[in-house]
Amino acid sequence: MRITFLLPSDNLTGGNRVVAIYAQQLIARGHEVLVVSCAPDRLNWRDKARALRRRDWRALQNDGRAQPGHIELSGVPHKILERPRAICAADVPDADIIIATWWETAVWMHAMPASKGRKVHLIQGYEVWFGPQAIAQVHAALQLPNLKIAISTDLKQTIEAKLGNIGMTVIPNAVDLTQFTAPPRSKQDAPTVGFVYAIAAIKGADICGRACELARQQLPGLKVVAFGADQPSAEVPLPADTAFFYRPAQTELKQIYARCDVWLFGSRLDSFGLPILEAMACRTPVIAVPIGAAPELLGDGTGMLVPKESPEAMAAAIVALCSQSASDWQQLSDRAFNKAHSYSWSDAAERLQAVLQS
Repeated sequence: MRITFLLPSDNLTGGNRVVAIYAQQLIARGHEVLVVSCAPDRLNWRDKARALRRRDWRALQNDGRAQPGHIELSGVPHKILERPRAICAADVPDADIIIATWWETAVWMHAMPASKGRKVHLIQGYEVWFGPQAIAQVHAALQLPNLKIAISTDLKQTIEAKLGNIGMTVIPNAVDLTQFTAPPRSKQDAPTVGFVYAIAAIKGADICGRACELARQQLPGLKVVAFGADQPSAEVPLPADTAFFYRPAQTELKQIYARCDVWLFGSRLDSFGLPILEAMACRTPVIAVPIGAAPELLGDGTGMLVPKESPEAMAAAIVALCSQSASDWQQLSDRAFNKAHSYSWSDAAERLQAVLQS
């Protein structure tokens, strides 16, 4: 099959990682794949002022320049538009399948002729993050006539609670089991906890950071590790003495996960939460809020679920996990590893291919 993916931009988000992996998997199965993305947006004056306050000279220097995202890093065929604008029919080749990956791309796709391929919407989130003005647009995009694939049961249920049954098939995300893996290890004498750092409030880094600070009141030797695509800022301060990794190479992520005894996921809004699976695949037990795929992945006792917006509850869970006996922690580590390694991107790609071919 000839397959085109439409992306609003190439970046290091989890959603783009999903598209890159699916593109690689489909190419490996003999399909012809192209990813088409918009040019990166330029910073508005608010973003520039924020970058100046943070002394984020790299953000200012790279304003409007294409930074390598998951698509470019994956090496799959990729076309970037010459400037920020909607993708139109003239930008994409004739194909058998065309796949939108964000609500705006679904709208653009809907306007394209049938020659561009059967229309598929890979729904990676309930994308109403930009306030009430976006809700009607997102709902209209979700109800366009096309084949709809959601990346988690929780996401499907969230959308159906608003719109009713719109015919979504669920194909859960997986994890790259060659990239994210680790040999068995013991619980460390000095407990270490980690999380993904981001300034955006929806990512919940402030909750994770505060939980670490509270946990240190009972575990004064607690070490903290974080990585992210944003430079640390006073807007979302990191706990003291945090070992922070800015935009680490993808090959380094498994070492970061594996140096931790516990991984935290405190997102306020997320459709899946790939870091949960990535940490589990590296034998790191996870404490998470019940967002995205967390209830499905951890609800059976593989990890720990804590209430939303409660750094106090997350801190108590950190203390509980880090105070476990070595044998109890080892069992939880093994359960996390086994669950993450029971379902691969190859499995997910087989399911996607079957849906597209049907």
